[in-house]
Amino acid sequence: MVQVRLADAGDLHMTWTWARGAQGFGTGYTPGPDVDEAVRALAAELPGGGAEGMRRAFESGALATYEDERRLSRMLAEVLWPSGLTDQIRQVSAHLGRPLMRLQPSPRVAQVPWELLAVDGDDSDVRLIDLVDIATTAPASLRRAGTTPAGQDPDSDAVILVLDPRVPGFRADSPLGSVLGRPGSDPALLSLVRRRLDAGSVVPSVATPAEAFRRTDLDRDRLGEALRKGAKRLMYVGHVSGAPVEGGQSEDVTLHLCCGPQTTGMSELVRTHRPLSAKDLLLGTLPLRADGVPGARLWPAPPRVALIACESGGDLRFAESFGLAAAMIHNGAHLVTATRWVLPTSFAFHRLAGLPESVRPLTEAVVAVDAAHEDHDPVRHLGAWQRQQLDRWRADGRIEHAPLLWAALTCIVR
Repeated sequence: MVQVRLADAGDLHMTWTWARGAQGFGTGYTPGPDVDEAVRALAAELPGGGAEGMRRAFESGALATYEDERRLSRMLAEVLWPSGLTDQIRQVSAHLGRPLMRLQPSPRVAQVPWELLAVDGDDSDVRLIDLVDIATTAPASLRRAGTTPAGQDPDSDAVILVLDPRVPGFRADSPLGSVLGRPGSDPALLSLVRRRLDAGSVVPSVATPAEAFRRTDLDRDRLGEALRKGAKRLMYVGHVSGAPVEGGQSEDVTLHLCCGPQTTGMSELVRTHRPLSAKDLLLGTLPLRADGVPGARLWPAPPRVALIACESGGDLRFAESFGLAAAMIHNGAHLVTATRWVLPTSFAFHRLAGLPESVRPLTEAVVAVDAAHEDHDPVRHLGAWQRQQLDRWRADGRIEHAPLLWAALTCIVR
């Protein structure tokens, strides 16, 4: 395993240290103006919020065309990645197999898809994920020793599924509407729920797989009740609204459940809906009343959490990372799979790229994350799926295999 840390101090500084059977260390350095130029070039190609931001990514963005994406990934590697570390990785791999890289990005480079970096300068198109499995490391200040709340079953096999909940005040075709489409219309998603039902307990309890989607009763109170009883996993697929990085308030990022206007919380109402903020997850009701309860007691996180939504891991872009992924880790999660940028839905692929409705890239990503979280090594499992997507992308350059979606996913670990 190699631990890589990056730090912003005008310039970008990198250190790495090998462990677990391998020895060595090293340092890297990139001038600040070069980093800023590379990061701006990447940001211009990522999917953006709103219809126009997503349309631009599909029609002219580098991540939608193989040759353009490879040029971008090569440029990022030339600026951000030291060749000496690549050489060490190859040496370790030759003796011990593919290593794990735990990478702690600085805020400035938190959106970089490290997996895609083209680390060979020739035409072989070797990417970093071909050589290592990659996990994002949360800042040390966010890690705390987890405790089992009173009444919680630490051995629970329950899987909490929050799949495309209905947000009060928003129609299915609105900005906070459906991300997975009509309930019961996607065979792969129905099979996912059926597998979880066959394997053990699903929360909320459902009689048929279709009942797990577009529910109206999954508010913060019901989520908290389920978490306090104990679960091994939480999977959320829906909407996250980010906070502006320039504002510096990562705790203002919000998760959209079924919470109505009477819900108590620290975020402002959006029409008839009160989102669940990272601040709620961290502070609970402490700021709201004298007998308040901290967030870790109201919403204790299970060991593995998936937040498949736009910029759900975006808090790492802030100097003080107190967003949703960080809150889940603070509340007890060991691993959170989250996203670095705005995710295109399968409908976006249908509308903007002309894919048939039977091809559902977001569904494939959800199924892959679910399978990874059931595996004993979720980082390696998800990395194997991403390598499979990359192989398909290199082979045919088809838009459904483009890294627009799959390269946004990262496993954030304690």
